[in-house]
Amino acid sequence: MRLIMLGPPGAGKGTQAARLAERLGVPQLSTGDMLRAVVAKGSLVGLAARDVMARGELVGDDIVVNSVLECIAEPGAASGFILDGFPRTLGQARALDEALEQARLGLDAVLELKVVEAVLLDRIIYRAREAKAAGQRVRSDDNPEALKVRLEAYQTQTQPLADYYRTAGLLHTVDGLMPIDQVTSSLFAELRLLTPVAGSLHLTGDI
Repeated sequence: MRLIMLGPPGAGKGTQAARLAERLGVPQLSTGDMLRAVVAKGSLVGLAARDVMARGELVGDDIVVNSVLECIAEPGAASGFILDGFPRTLGQARALDEALEQARLGLDAVLELKVVEAVLLDRIIYRAREAKAAGQRVRSDDNPEALKVRLEAYQTQTQPLADYYRTAGLLHTVDGLMPIDQVTSSLFAELRLLTPVAGSLHLTGDI
């Protein structure tokens, strides 16, 4: 099963993607993980990504897209994958569509977590507080100022993807403000609606 997780920063995409990946037996591919993977491989794309990151610059769409394509071409992703944090722009989405079409593959669904932006700040502050209490590293962007910038970028660059995938008949939206377990159950309920894919995965029960 090939899935994309959509939602603003703090919506819980990473948590839910990890749960889905474990249940479905497919890899969860986040943008950061994919970039690190291609850098570790030492491919031409990886070397280009390494140089850009070493300069402290944002990795361009061309490198990100090629990194994703390398990762989904790996044997471990042959039975499917869950993309977490990609695509972020319409350009990336179209490039992914073209690559999958050339490989005679397609997406099964795009799962969107809808949340109220006012709640996201509370989540980000709580996440930072929990990490600090546990002696873990607090993400540098887990603060109100950074969240505002990230949300603005999401609204202008990533939110249009919802309309793009809705038009393609792939978008499935779930209330991301529910308790974590209920969100997971709702996501699986959406996946059960997919046929014949859902029947082949025996998605019964909740989580």
